[in-house]
Amino acid sequence: MAKATLIVPDISCEHCEHAITEALTPVPGVRTVRVDIPAHLVQLDYDDAALSLDKVKEILAEEEYPVEAVV
Repeated sequence: MAKATLIVPDISCEHCEHAITEALTPVPGVRTVRVDIPAHLVQLDYDDAALSLDKVKEILAEEEYPVEAVV
């Protein structure tokens, strides 16, 4: 199990939170997704044996929420 915090500058509202949560929750390997709107963060608990951060970034980019950095 791994944890990651992703900086996603385009998060601005509850619609963004919903879109990101809906995009990531069904992905195999994702355990939990938390979106912090004011901080522009996505916090992710995931199985790093089943899912890479590159894949997470790809999924978010497809939803038009590019990841600026991982902290």
